[in-house]
Amino acid sequence: MAPSATDRVRRKVSVVPDAPAELGPRALQIVGAARELLEEEGADALTMRRLADRLGIKAPSLYKHFADKAALEARLITLFFTELAAALEAAPDFPGLAVAYRAYAMAHPHLYTLSTDRPLPRESLPPGLEERAAWPLVRVLDGDEIRARAAWAFAHGMVVLEIAGRFPPGADLDTTWRVGAAAFLR
Repeated sequence: MAPSATDRVRRKVSVVPDAPAELGPRALQIVGAARELLEEEGADALTMRRLADRLGIKAPSLYKHFADKAALEARLITLFFTELAAALEAAPDFPGLAVAYRAYAMAHPHLYTLSTDRPLPRESLPPGLEERAAWPLVRVLDGDEIRARAAWAFAHGMVVLEIAGRFPPGADLDTTWRVGAAAFLR
C-alpha cells in the first residue's frame, strides 16, 4: 500500500527540529536586535547600518556573524516559520487554525510581511522547515495538500489585506474569517 499524503508530509516533518540551529551569544543578540528593529519600524528600517547603531557597534562587525543582510533576513524568516508552526500546533480544526494564524500574523505584521512578500529563500533555510510550518495545516485538513494550499492562500490573502488596511472601515472581519474558514470544512 502506498503511503498517504499525510504520511509523506509527516515523514518530511519528523526530521525538522522544532527550533532553529544554535547560534552563538553575539549572533543571537544581533538577531534579537534585528527583530526588534523590524517589529518596531518595518522591513525598510532593517539595514545593517541601523542594526549596528542599535547595537552600538560598527556595521562591519555584523559580517563576522552573518554574511550579508540576506543571511540575517533568512534567520528572521526561520524564526517566523518556527514560531508560526508552534502557534498553529494545537489547533483542532481549520477554523481554529485560521484564528491562530491571523492572531500570530497580526501580532507580528512586519515579520509576517518580511517572510511572505517576496520569493522564499529556500536555499538559505533549514531543510524541511517549510514543511514543518505547513504540517499543522495539512493535519487539520486530513492530509490533503491541495486543500491545505488553497486554505493557506485564503488565510494569507486575508492577512495581507488586513495588514495593509485594505478592508473598508467597519468591515466585519471576524465573520469574514469564520465564513471563509468554514468553506474548507467537509
